[in-house]
Amino acid sequence: MSSDEIVDVVDDTDRVVGQALRRDVRRDNLRHRSVYILVFNSSGQLFAHRRTMTKDIFPGFWDVAVGGVLNAGETYDDGARREVREELGVDGVTLRRLFPLRYDDERNRVAGVVYSCTCDGPFSLQASEIAEGMWMDLDVLLDRTQRDPFCPDSLEALRLYLAKLAAVRDRR
Repeated sequence: MSSDEIVDVVDDTDRVVGQALRRDVRRDNLRHRSVYILVFNSSGQLFAHRRTMTKDIFPGFWDVAVGGVLNAGETYDDGARREVREELGVDGVTLRRLFPLRYDDERNRVAGVVYSCTCDGPFSLQASEIAEGMWMDLDVLLDRTQRDPFCPDSLEALRLYLAKLAAVRDRR
């Protein structure tokens, strides 16, 4: 997505209150819509990738989710399908809509939705977005988050996902 593209600005309840250029959303830290897709392979590993240095937020950071900012008027489901297609080069993967995510820090304010999917690839990584990517066992990935910079919003998505899994297991 270009810094000249228009995105919806939303309030705390995810209601559209205006539109702005993506660069203005970043500059003014306006709440906007994003999607987060946790991509697992059939062995249960999670796809993690390092963002390019040209990204407008968290350049060079590792990311545990494919996804990004929605275009103005785009639905979460359509945005998730678009992001998987653009960033990984795959079409037709079944996306599971999991839960909403609200994330706020000094650089990023998001109303989002978290998805997951299972896909073994092969992937055709979007060079403008992804510098490199790899499958990681969750324990290895979680250990690595203690040493390397990771996008905090996607880590929050993963944390909530793992907490929901644990809650389901505890009910059994």
